[in-house]
Amino acid sequence: MPVDASSYAIETLGLRKIYRSPWTGRSILAVDGINLRVESGTTFGLLGANGAGKTTFVKMLLSAVHPSEGEARIFGRNAAIPEARRDVGYLPENHRFPTYLTGQGMLDFYGALSGMDSRTRAQRIPELLDLVGLGSWATVRLNKYSKGMLQRLGLAQALMHRPKLLILDEPSDGVDPVGRHKIREILQALQEKGVTIFLNSHLLAEVEMFCQDVAILDRGRLVLEGKVKQLTAGKGYRLSVSNALPEALRQALTATAASFAARDSLLEFQFPSRNEVNRAIDLLRREQVDIESVEPTRSTLEEVFLETLQAAAPSAMPHQGGKA
Repeated sequence: MPVDASSYAIETLGLRKIYRSPWTGRSILAVDGINLRVESGTTFGLLGANGAGKTTFVKMLLSAVHPSEGEARIFGRNAAIPEARRDVGYLPENHRFPTYLTGQGMLDFYGALSGMDSRTRAQRIPELLDLVGLGSWATVRLNKYSKGMLQRLGLAQALMHRPKLLILDEPSDGVDPVGRHKIREILQALQEKGVTIFLNSHLLAEVEMFCQDVAILDRGRLVLEGKVKQLTAGKGYRLSVSNALPEALRQALTATAASFAARDSLLEFQFPSRNEVNRAIDLLRREQVDIESVEPTRSTLEEVFLETLQAAAPSAMPHQGGKA
């Protein structure tokens, strides 16, 4: 049974963007026919190397760039319609706020631009400054703010009108570990309230920790998408025993293990499947050897990302071509 379009915060249908040079006639294929769905209320990470097409994709969602082909939808409506974007909050990677304004002055300015009345702005601004940890800096001019503080203020700006969809481009850029933890707490609280969060980030560990779903772009193409837990699912089992293990047993385990490592007072054996690790456990039990631990091993999102790009490289289509 098809899912109602309103259940998707973002949906793209054959989204394609070609940049053409009016001087040389050459073209660059930035985004190549992407079909992507982001369900409402989820946390979604868009990954890709520099030049993969992430920024162009986001700009088409926001109608800052018009697609050459295809369509982008926000909550079931064409993103080119201004009304479709009223529920979107956006924090760009390279934002530039007027440095002569104070923190509260900047939020008031952007709130007015988005159509919020003065009374609502006056109530909302102190809430947001406290939320991002800048309450005591409300009347300080932005030229005194650090890069991390400006990033947190940018997040407050994106939240002014209580959006249902929050699009963030490198939200932790220039933010220290404490600040990143604070931002993650804020985003988790928003997600629990039903806000859809879509982010681009080069900090793959942060994406793995926060996002439920991810998609990977390579040279403008969608090469992988899925749930983080499934994409990083276990590749086997790690069995740890004391390094006092008799040599004969060590050799027997090493012969069937995929890999072996000595760490401090432990020997760690990596087995590719449940059957292999169970046979190793049976052998150790027969010899009355104590097992320190057995645990499933997982790939990191970074490993999945690099393996995906490596696999996609041979068949990747070139970006540049002749006249279109």
